This record gives sequence, C-alpha cells and structure tokens, in this order.
Amino acid sequence: MAIKEEKEANGATKDTGTSTSKDNGIITGSEKDTDFNGEKKKKAVELEKKKVPLYKLFAFADGFDVTMMVIGGVAAMANGMAQPMMTFIFGDVINAFGGGTNQNVLHRVTKVILNFVYLGIASGVASFLSVTCWTITGERQAARIRELYLKSVLRQDIGFFDKEMTTGQVVERMSGDTLLVQDSIGEKVGKFLQLITTFFGGFIVAFVRGWLLALVMLACIPPIVVAGAVVSRMISTFSTRSQAKYGEAGNVAEQTIGSIRTVASFNGESQAVRIYNQLIHKAYKSYVQEGTATGFGMGSVFMILFCSYGLAVWYGSKLIVNKGYNGGIIINILMAVMTGAMSLGQATPCITAFAEGQAAAYRMFEAIKRKPDIDALDITGIVLKDIKGDVELKDVYFSYPARPDHMIFNGFSLRITSGSTMAIVGESGSGKSTVINLVERFYDPQSGQVLIDGVDLKTMKLGWIRSNIGLVSQEPLLFATTIKENIAYGKEDATVEEIKRAIEMANAAKFVDKLPNGIDTMVGERGIQLSGGQKQRIAIARAIIKNPKILLLDEATSALDLESERVVQEALNRIMLERTTIIVAHRLSTVRNANVIAVIHQGKLVEQGSHEELIKNTDGPYSQLIHLQAMHQDKYAPPPPEGDIDLPLHVSPGANSAHISRSPINSQSRSISSLGNSNRHSFNGFAMTHAQDFPETTLAKETEGTDQDPNAAKKNVPMRRLFALNKPEALVLLFGSIAASVHGVIFPIFSIVMSSSIKVFYEPPDQLLKDSRFWASMYVVLAGAAFISIPAEYFLFGVAGGKLIERIRSSTFKSVVHQEINWFDEPKNSSGSITARLSTDAVNVKRLVGDNLALNVQTLATVISGFLIAIIANWKLTLIILVVVPMVGLQGYFQVKFLKGFSANAKAMYEEASQIAND
Repeated sequence: MAIKEEKEANGATKDTGTSTSKDNGIITGSEKDTDFNGEKKKKAVELEKKKVPLYKLFAFADGFDVTMMVIGGVAAMANGMAQPMMTFIFGDVINAFGGGTNQNVLHRVTKVILNFVYLGIASGVASFLSVTCWTITGERQAARIRELYLKSVLRQDIGFFDKEMTTGQVVERMSGDTLLVQDSIGEKVGKFLQLITTFFGGFIVAFVRGWLLALVMLACIPPIVVAGAVVSRMISTFSTRSQAKYGEAGNVAEQTIGSIRTVASFNGESQAVRIYNQLIHKAYKSYVQEGTATGFGMGSVFMILFCSYGLAVWYGSKLIVNKGYNGGIIINILMAVMTGAMSLGQATPCITAFAEGQAAAYRMFEAIKRKPDIDALDITGIVLKDIKGDVELKDVYFSYPARPDHMIFNGFSLRITSGSTMAIVGESGSGKSTVINLVERFYDPQSGQVLIDGVDLKTMKLGWIRSNIGLVSQEPLLFATTIKENIAYGKEDATVEEIKRAIEMANAAKFVDKLPNGIDTMVGERGIQLSGGQKQRIAIARAIIKNPKILLLDEATSALDLESERVVQEALNRIMLERTTIIVAHRLSTVRNANVIAVIHQGKLVEQGSHEELIKNTDGPYSQLIHLQAMHQDKYAPPPPEGDIDLPLHVSPGANSAHISRSPINSQSRSISSLGNSNRHSFNGFAMTHAQDFPETTLAKETEGTDQDPNAAKKNVPMRRLFALNKPEALVLLFGSIAASVHGVIFPIFSIVMSSSIKVFYEPPDQLLKDSRFWASMYVVLAGAAFISIPAEYFLFGVAGGKLIERIRSSTFKSVVHQEINWFDEPKNSSGSITARLSTDAVNVKRLVGDNLALNVQTLATVISGFLIAIIANWKLTLIILVVVPMVGLQGYFQVKFLKGFSANAKAMYEEASQIAND
C-alpha cells in the first residue's frame, strides 16, 4: 500500500474546512447532506461577521509608509478643500454677472476669474502628491502583507493544513484577497480623505456665507449617513459571501488542475466542470445582491440631495425677500452643500472597498498572527555539537489532528542506533509512515518522547535538526524550476560543485548530462517533465546534498517500475552508508539487507530483528507478511504468451486488481505521457536492461520540443468578442442601458433647472416666490428619476456582469481541463498561475464589459444631452469650451497607457508569485 492510503486511513489527509468526496480523482466542494449544509451556512454567517478594524489595515506600514501616508493625507485634504473654495469663487462670479453693467461687467468678472487659475494650480499639485503617495504606500504594504502571509503559512505545522487550509485557498487569498486589501489601503484612502474634506469644507463655507440656509440644508445629512451605513454593511456581507463561495471554487480548480492526469485518466473533466459551475453560480448570486445594494445606496443619496436642492431654492427665495440675501450667496451655499453632500455619495465606492478590505484582511491577518505549536522559524532550542544519529520513540501516544479520537500509537516505543539501517514494515494504517512524521517533527505526540541522541526533539532547534535529516518520499515533489534549483533547495548557499556531487551520488548524472540544458533544464510543474525514476533520483540528490546524519526513506521505490527501482536502489545503497537510516516499505524484498526490521501492527511493535532472525519464526508476523505477498504475486501472475521471452513482472502492491505489464523483447516504443506519469497506477512495469537509457533520450527530445519563447507577444482580444460573451443577456443590457441613459441625462437636465433657479433669484419679489415653487418641484421630479434609474442600472448591469464572470470562469475552466496533457507542462500553465488567472482575469473583464459599459452608456448620454443643451443655450461659448475637451481626452489616454504597462508587469509577477506559493 502507498503512504497516501495510510494517511487516509489515519485521517492525516482529511480536510475539515470543506466537504470533500473523492470521485474520479476530484475533491469536490459540495455535499448533498442536509446537516452538513446547515453547519456550512452557520460557518458562513460567522465568517461574514468577522472583519478587522479600519485602522488595523495599516498595521504593517513602516516609517517610510507612514511618511508617505502623512504627505498623501495632507495633500488629499488640501485637494478636497479646492471644491468648496471653488463654490465661494463661483458665488462671486454670479454676483459679478448679476450686479454688473455693460461697462464694468468684463472687469468685474476677469478679476474674479483669476482666482480660478490659482486654485487650479494648487489643486493639481495636491492631487499629484495625493495619488502618488497613496499608490506607492498601498503597493508597498500589500507586497509586505503578501510576503508575511506566505511566510506565516509556510511556518505553520502540518496539522494546520490537515484541518484549516488547502493549497487552493492559499493561492486564492494571495491573488484575490491581497488585491482587496491593497485597494482599501491605497489610492482609495486618499480619495476618501479628499471627499470627506470636501464634505466638511462645503458646510464650513456654507455656514460662513449664510448660516440660516446652511442649517436648513444640514437636514439632508442624517438620511444620507443612515443610507450609507446600511448599504455599506450589506455590501460587506455580500462581498464576504461572494469571496467565500469563490474560494471554494478556486480550491476545486487548483486541485483539479494540479492532478489533471488523474482527472483525465478517470474521464473526470465533466464532473470537475459541473462542480466548479455549481460553486461559481453561488458567487454570481452574491455579485447581483452586491450590485443591487450599491444601486439602492447611490439612488437614495441622490434622491435626498435633489430634494434638498429643491428645499434650498424654495427657502432661499424667502431669505432673499426677507433677510437681504442675494443670488450669489444662495448659489454659493447651495453649491457648497451640494458639493459636500455629493462627495459623501461619491465616497460609497471607497466605503465599499474598505468593507471588502476589512473582511479580506481578517482572513489574512488571522493566518499571519497564528503561532503554530511547531514553528519552523523558531530560532530557539538546543543545538548539539556533534550529532550521532541515535533515534528513539519512547512511550509515544499519538493521533492525527484531523481525527483526534483515532489513536495511531498507544504507548509505542522504538529505538534505532546510530549508523544502522532499520526497516519498518506492516499493513496499511499500522503507523509506519507516522514514525517518519514524528522523527521529522511534522507532528508532536500527545504524550511520550521522540529522542535524538537522548535529547527530546521538542527542545531542539527545529531548523537545525531538520537540516540534519534527509527525507525521500514515495512521490517526490519537485518545484516548477530547474534541476539545479530543485537540488539547491536542500541546502542553503549550495555550490555548483556540491550539486553535481549530489547528482553523482544519486546515480542521476547520466540522464542529467544528456538533457539539452543539463542541470539548468526546467522540470515542469511538480517535475512532470521527468519520469518517476528520474524525479526520485533528483529528490535523493536534494536530500543528501546537506549530508544528513539521519536518512528517512518513505516508500522511496514503491511507485517505480523494476528498472527504475534498480537504478534508484543503487543510489540509495550508496547514500545509506554511515548514516542512521529508517526505511518504510511494503515490498519486503527491498528491506532484506536492513540491520534491523521492525514489524508494526495497529500501532504496536510486534516483532523486531534481522531478516535471517525473523524468517526463522515461521509463525511470526514477518514470515506471514512474506508468505502473503508471495501468494499474492503467484495468484495474479499469468503464464507467458507463446513466442514471448519471460521478463520480470511488477505487481502493484495494495491494489484491488493486479497491474501487470509484460513487454516483448522487440518492443521499444513508449509514450511520452507515460514517462511523465510514472506512478503506482501505471502499466510501465517493465524495461529491458539494455534499454535503460531510453527514457532519458526521449526526455531530452521532449524537453527540447517544449521550450518556448516566454516573451512571445500576447494578443489583445477584440472588444466585440468580449461583448459577445454577454449576448445571452442582451435584453438585460438593453434595459440596463436605458436606465443608465436616464441616469446620464439627469445631470444635464439638472443644469437647466439650476440655471433657471439662478435667474429666478434676480426677479422681482412676487415673481421670485412664484417661480421658486415651480423649480423646487422640478428638483423633486429629478429625485424620483434618480431613485428609480440608478438602482435599476446597478441591478441590471450586476446581473449581466455576474453572468459574464460566471460564463468566463466556466468556459475558461472547461477549456483548461480539456487541454492536452503536455499543455500543462509549460510553466505559464501551472495550476497556481491558472487559478490566479481564473480569480482575477474574469473580474477585470467584468469591469471592462460590465461596469465600464454602464459608465460609458451613462457618460455618452450625459455628453450628448449636455452638448445639445449647451449648443441651444449659446453655441459660441460652447465652441470655446470644446477646445479644452481634446486636452482632457489626451490626458486620460496617456494615463491609461501609462498604468497599463505597470499593470501588465505586476500581473505577470503576481502570477509567478502565486505559482511559487502553490509549489
């Protein structure tokens, strides 16, 4: 049996964070059981309530970040005061026009207009400093959070991954949650400070100019605050729920792609796609709910604002008649309050970003703060001057964290003297691999001691003792990098000479030298470019480069065919000399030469001695194991077909049926895929003695053929193709565009109502009071239009955008899992990179086609209607103002091109970082 089966038996691989059922090689994320769903909903509700305080988002800022935030904050507040000051100047302009004559109006207006120029220059400098400082500090802090998060995850004990975290969740949080946190501590903070300053500055200016009208208009603030608070809470809830749902989908994607060969061998692609689609559909519902909440929030804010404008016009006309106010003061107060209140409405996206960042930061910060019981980074502990290698397990009681009620060892004791080789044998689930886990200190026993040279392992410096222990597992994991870097991973600052010496000792020099790039050859994700025997020899080289005193071999040859096993076994025999070696094996023929053989049954040591000693006891457990294994081989060994030459057979131990291969002497063909997938389920059990070099030759050709230019130009997708993805929602987009058009026309119509209100302020008292009531009612009509159109726009585009994300993720994942296997061998198509792309790219496309489409329709309606109104009002002045439009357009174009370059570079680096985290 394989170690994997043993761990499943004792619960080490059980994931308690999500429901898991293994079917066709896929770990599913959904379960039909009603009780489980109820428990899952409770956990989701608890998760939604958890978020960090806002100030703790900046917990990882250093001195430079604090300086940048102070400068950016001051600049943002200075920029925020520019708009209230602009309303003050605008009020003076209104009075210059209204109180001037044909002879002096030009001089009066010119004098006031210069103040706009000075204000514009100051505002430009402040805006530049604000955006620059907050963007830089946001990137720096987000990078630091990523680093600390990964560092914290890597320092956790193995029990943490058994119960609380999966690889997919780690990658998803590094690629998704960090973006949310970065969004909440970067430029949006500066924007929020600017808007809040505008809000308070507007009311300060309003009270200075006329406190009676400002006090009346202050009544609009409490409803806006209440609406904003309710919407923010709803958005935070829906956002957290959406992130949690897609976190499960990301986990399914990572596990499916990471084990794509197993999935493909069981034809499990369709099932993987079905499970993934179920989870992203739940995330889609949360997207729609979040969009609806945002729409009602903005609609409510604008409704309250327009009603307040109507109140200001009606009450302002009374103040002109009774209190001696003039049109300039009324407009100044109205615009100051309007600007301040609108800034509060514009702060909604910032509040949304803060809420999402707080929820995302809670999950990441909890992992960062978590101190494991077995801390890989702990620098305290005993360091022995001269380690001999005596290993002893003394009265050990142990159960795995995932199944604490299932005891693996119950008073277990075992001693291995230094320099000797002990083989541990027994049936699956008996606790053989648990010995390896305890000696490596992957887990600590609940009671008892694990001693090395008589010193308790718990008191030793963990990093030091692990540097003196070499581990070679049944299924070695290689990282998606070069052979040299994989071996150098075993020893810090390893030289090229040491790496080559380790390759020689591992019997790997022959095939490595034949590769096109030698030790600089990329091995692919999880070493998929290499055969099973080649991966195992690289793993052996990685284990012995640090010259360990203790060597642990956990089923090191059970997954190999006979020829590969022979080569690997020769390498192992070389490196076991003068080291304390613990071998876990099922194939008893591989442990005959061990100094001591220990037989374990149900966590108990039942027999111990050399092979010759144990075999003499014909009724002993060891003899029975040998007898049963021999019977198993004889039972499933078929007679050789006529005309073929007898060759050794390989029977996969522990399988439900025999996996036996027989190869005629003249057959030398072997598929490339089998070379990259040599495992205990394969049929490549035989290789001719004279054909030993065949896999290396094939690998060299394969590696050479798969090398591609990593800098190949990426093509941009036409916009029409992106819009075509939303074709099923064409009717939804049509009604959404109508709602967005109504939303866009509101402000040009508002300009008509506003200009008419200004004109009314300079009419005779009787006409002033009459006309002010009419135009006040027009503001109420605009309020109703805003309250209907804005929520409708956000809801409809939320449906279309959510469907777009769901469709892109589904079609991308479906396409990915149906790619040919060699497509996954390319570094850019690793499971970590693809999972990160599924997480972020779909959201970016949604912003382009969904969010931006709504904004573009709204903007187009505003521009067209505004232009028509301006032409009708005064075409000469309109043409003069149009001269400025190209300058604004060019500024926006260069800004997008400038940011696009940085965005592309950052995206590529984040994908590479995600793959490193995945490995």
